[in-house]
Amino acid sequence: MVGDAVAGANAIGDGTLVFEIERLLSAGIGITAIALDQTPDAEELTLAQWRALVVAAGNEGVRIGELATRLGLSVPAASRLVRRVERRGFVSTARAEDDRRATNVTLTAAGRRTVDAVVGRRRRLIGLALERSQGGPSERAVGLLHELAGQLGDYG
Repeated sequence: MVGDAVAGANAIGDGTLVFEIERLLSAGIGITAIALDQTPDAEELTLAQWRALVVAAGNEGVRIGELATRLGLSVPAASRLVRRVERRGFVSTARAEDDRRATNVTLTAAGRRTVDAVVGRRRRLIGLALERSQGGPSERAVGLLHELAGQLGDYG
C-alpha cells in the first residue's frame, strides 16, 4: 500500500501520469472530432460550439456569462458563438426572469438529439478501444478515472 503511494507520487513527480492523461485528453478531442464529423447536422460544428452545447445540455440551460467562463471566452465572444448555434437551431435564448440583463441559453430538441448522437458515437469509439485493450480496466483504474473526472469537472 505504501509502495503504491510512493510509486504514484513518483509517476506524478516525473510527469509520467500527467503526460499519459494529456495523451488521453488529446485522443478524446480526436474522438470527438470524428464523432462530430460522422453525425449529420453536427459535422460543421467547431469544438467551441460543441462545448457550448455540452455545457448547456449538462446544466439544463446556462447563462451566457457562465458559458463564457466555462469556455474561457469573453462574454461578447460567447454571445457571438451562441448566436451561431442558435441560427442552426441547436439552442434557444431568453432573458433571465430574475435578471433582465442576463440571457439564458437552453438546448432545443434538435440540440439534444445532436448532443446525444455525438456522445453515442464517441462512446462506441471508446468501447471499441476498450475491447482492444489487454484485460480491460481494473476497478481501481475506473475509480481513479472517476475521481479525476470529478476534479476536472469545472472544465467540462
